[in-house]
Amino acid sequence: MANNIENSINSVSSLEKRKQNSSKSSNLKSSPTVGKTNYSAIAESEEFKALKKKKNKFILPMTIFFLLSYILLPILTSYTTILNNNAFGDIAWVWIYAFALFVMTWVLCMIYVRRANEFDKDAEKIFDKEKAGDYE
Repeated sequence: MANNIENSINSVSSLEKRKQNSSKSSNLKSSPTVGKTNYSAIAESEEFKALKKKKNKFILPMTIFFLLSYILLPILTSYTTILNNNAFGDIAWVWIYAFALFVMTWVLCMIYVRRANEFDKDAEKIFDKEKAGDYE
C-alpha cells in the first residue's frame, strides 16, 4: 500500500514537471496549434473505439453484478425466509450475506482500480500517438 501511495505521489509530481516542461516548450514554438489536442480525431480513431469497447465490456457486467447482489438482499429478506435459517450457532445466513456484500464491495473496488490503471495506460498511448501527429 505504501508503494501505491508513493507511486501516486511520484506520478503527480511527474505530471507537474511535464506541465511545466510543456508550457516552457510551447512558449518557444510559434505554431498556434501546438499543445492543442484534436479530440474529434481521437474519438474517430480505431484505438479509442477499441478502448471504449474494452471498458464497456468490463464495466457493464461488473455494475450489473454489483447492483443485483445488493438488490437481492432486501428482496430475499422481505419476500422469502431463505436467509432466516441459522448458518452456524445463532448466526443467520442474512448476516453472512450482508457481510459478504462488504467484502464484495472492497474486492470489486480493487479489481476496478487495477483495470482502470490499464485503461489509463491505453489512453496515454492514444494521447501520445495524437501528440506525435498520427491523427491529423
